[in-house]
Amino acid sequence: SSVPTETSGKLSNLLHLSDATPHLGDPYFQNPTLHNFEPRVGFAYDPFRTGKTAIRGGFGMFDVQPLLYQFTLLSSLAAPFFELGSVHPPAGSFFAGAGPLLTANSLRATYIEPNPKRNYVMQWNLDVQQEIANSLTAMIGYVGSRGIHQPFRVDDADIVLPTKTAAGYVWPVPVGSGNTVNPNFGSVRGMFYHGDSYYDALELGVTKRMSHGVQFQGSYTWGKSIDTSSATLAGDAFGNSISSLPFFDYRLSRGLSDFSIGRTLVLNGTWFVPSPNSAPEPLRWLFGGWEVGAIYKASDGVPFSATFGTDGDPLGLNSGDPWDVPNRLGGAGCSNLTNPGNPNNYIKTECFAVPTAPSAAFYNQFCDPAFGTFPQCFNLRGNAGRNILIGPGLSNLDFSLFKNNRIPRVSETFNVQFRAEFFNVLNRANFAPPVLPDHTDIFDSTGAPTGVAGLLTSTTTTAREIQFGIKVNW
Repeated sequence: SSVPTETSGKLSNLLHLSDATPHLGDPYFQNPTLHNFEPRVGFAYDPFRTGKTAIRGGFGMFDVQPLLYQFTLLSSLAAPFFELGSVHPPAGSFFAGAGPLLTANSLRATYIEPNPKRNYVMQWNLDVQQEIANSLTAMIGYVGSRGIHQPFRVDDADIVLPTKTAAGYVWPVPVGSGNTVNPNFGSVRGMFYHGDSYYDALELGVTKRMSHGVQFQGSYTWGKSIDTSSATLAGDAFGNSISSLPFFDYRLSRGLSDFSIGRTLVLNGTWFVPSPNSAPEPLRWLFGGWEVGAIYKASDGVPFSATFGTDGDPLGLNSGDPWDVPNRLGGAGCSNLTNPGNPNNYIKTECFAVPTAPSAAFYNQFCDPAFGTFPQCFNLRGNAGRNILIGPGLSNLDFSLFKNNRIPRVSETFNVQFRAEFFNVLNRANFAPPVLPDHTDIFDSTGAPTGVAGLLTSTTTTAREIQFGIKVNW
């Protein structure tokens, strides 16, 4: 694919994250897609030569082209062609003094890795399909994938970098005293091509083709998707995404993908109710032509992260998009970090703590005593991983009832169908995970409990909906 261009050359990109001025115009970055090689191979085998057993497998490489969607916000919101300021710390309302602070070194810049690596995904699968009986087949299979040099998108890469210690990463104290990577700008949106992704899944399926007026299909998937970042267009592309993951150590963000769903069960079926062909015509019309259908889906919820202090800057990142995570505690009751069925306190807040220095010696070495007394050292990053909590699961049943009225006097295929469709017929409340960060912050920036961590406020499906319709086929 070609590298994006702009008709007037109004593209801006830092060639190095710490550059004082951006590179303007073409090339936006060096093209990584000139030597793409995508071999693919597959096979199908009937081991018993009966036509009832099939073994299939395949492998392929697929390039993830750096298309325009990856750069929409990066290209359109960068100085000097677009001026958007970020001031640290915030100076109150705009008219109360923030305006004069929006100088050249407070504007937003963009960093896109100037020489990105080729971004590709390898995919493979193996499955066995067996005919169990006439019109009934079953399948078992494995699918997997591995992504290389995936986009790693952060909304602000202009942060104070930490020091790595035996106890983890620490930032300078007091909070806010460190220097950012690039003091020439207020914030830098970043795109790094160093992400990885992994997917493995077991798939089971059974299918009954239409016979005796009945057909149904069922599938079950048990899988896991792991990556270092799930975002491209923006850092928080999903509702459970952390918008500025730590780009200085990709291992810190390695965890379940924002869209990973562990187990999924889907069942669907259709039944053409037998018609009383020997009954009088009025009864044949009244009781004939009925069709019943249903789709049921049950799945685990999507993962999300426990956060800490997003109302402030507890680490001292000096960023317009500060994030931190708490410490995860062990002990009785904390092997599972959620309270299923409790929409008011879905997160087990007792299983998390404010990050503190692990010892007095560590505190004396890395923490300024003027900042507080041991062990209140807030500039130590928490150890809670990304997406270690699983949101509420989903259970949904849709139901349909159709009445077919064939009118052969018009044509052999003419049919007036009355339809009644019921969505979420059981009216189940399928809750979404807590809103990030409002209801995922276990503690505020002072270390005090927020009191609303784990509050569920939205659903992933609507309440019961019923609709009626008429469909005419000819």
